[in-house]
Amino acid sequence: MRILYVSPYFPPEPGAPAARVSELARAWQRAGHEVTVLTGMPNHPTGVIPPDYQGRIRVEEDFHGVRVLRTWIYAAANRGKVRRSLAYGSFALSALTLAQVGLPQADVLIATSPQFLSAAAGYGIAALRRLPFVFEVRDLWPESIVAVGALPADHAVVRGLTLVEEHLYRVADEIVVVTQRFRERLVERGVPAEKIEIIRNGVDLGRFTPASRDTPLRARLGFGERVVVAYVGTHGMAHGLSAVLDVASGLRARDDIRFLFVGEGAERASLEARARQLGLTNVTFLGALSRDLIPEVYATADICLVPLRKAELFQTVIPSKIFEILGMARPIVISVDGEARSIIEEARAGIFAPPEDVPAMTESIVDLASDPAKRGRMGEDGRAYVIRSFDRDTLAREYVDLLERVLRRADRARR
Repeated sequence: MRILYVSPYFPPEPGAPAARVSELARAWQRAGHEVTVLTGMPNHPTGVIPPDYQGRIRVEEDFHGVRVLRTWIYAAANRGKVRRSLAYGSFALSALTLAQVGLPQADVLIATSPQFLSAAAGYGIAALRRLPFVFEVRDLWPESIVAVGALPADHAVVRGLTLVEEHLYRVADEIVVVTQRFRERLVERGVPAEKIEIIRNGVDLGRFTPASRDTPLRARLGFGERVVVAYVGTHGMAHGLSAVLDVASGLRARDDIRFLFVGEGAERASLEARARQLGLTNVTFLGALSRDLIPEVYATADICLVPLRKAELFQTVIPSKIFEILGMARPIVISVDGEARSIIEEARAGIFAPPEDVPAMTESIVDLASDPAKRGRMGEDGRAYVIRSFDRDTLAREYVDLLERVLRRADRARR
């Protein structure tokens, strides 16, 4: 099968969207399929394009056997509404125009969110080339924009994005979501249930595998034998990281506990400023790291945090980082209710603390920090759980089965 995957994010960019696309593409390529990823020049989340890509309109690369076509994009940091909107729009326009030169033939096209302009471009390409269009919904835009307070529900931008969203739901040949609750919400909005399939995120178990906590990173940061509590991921409006600083502030007298933040995002600068203002010497910010270094970060950690802000919408999401953490056999303090909480509790791999509940988060961290044996049991149980249920290769095979069904339907419709 020839698969064309349209995504605004791809390695070396960090984060869940790039990881999902690259790992699925590699799994399909290993299985004998011909995979092309159409993406932009790398710049997320800093807005800085690496020197090798600057000033270029089109770049073709080989990524572990996957053909990657990069097209021009107006680069913007992951902050500020106007410039980010221009970046989203520029990728969509570039994908529909400049990227068409040399774009290979395909049997099916997948376009992934979280931002819908790239999915709209994917639909445009699919229509031009008469390809079945699979719309992959990783985030319920624009609901999440409203949930974090970025824009009010009646804002013209939100109304416009809602029209785009609903059109894409109508024209898609298949919709792929990552959680059961996403599927339920779409059905509640009138999307036919038979058109929606769940392909959850997973983990590359060969990359994210248990490792010693005595890492070079631990030595470099001077953590010694202290318990390291790590947050890895986007430092954004949705993540409730200010509450984590409040936890760190309350535990500043505990010399045996250190907090580590790894990642970039719109809130990073303000979080660092607040940590300085509070005089938090027990907190370290590393910024964004290469995805190849993330396993070492998880290995360094004794406890991993997965928080989101307190909002009803976030009960529908499953942060993909939980699968990587479980793959590394590290326990989780999960501050996300709904399906994410259910996974951690079913796996017996962590403790739930309500979102932005500083006393509960503090109690959970102190509990795990004081009990290495408990941390070890949770880590082992979590690793066994993802092996059974969230192996990326297994999920990639399920996805291919879905794509083959889409192709058979399209063939019947053409006859």
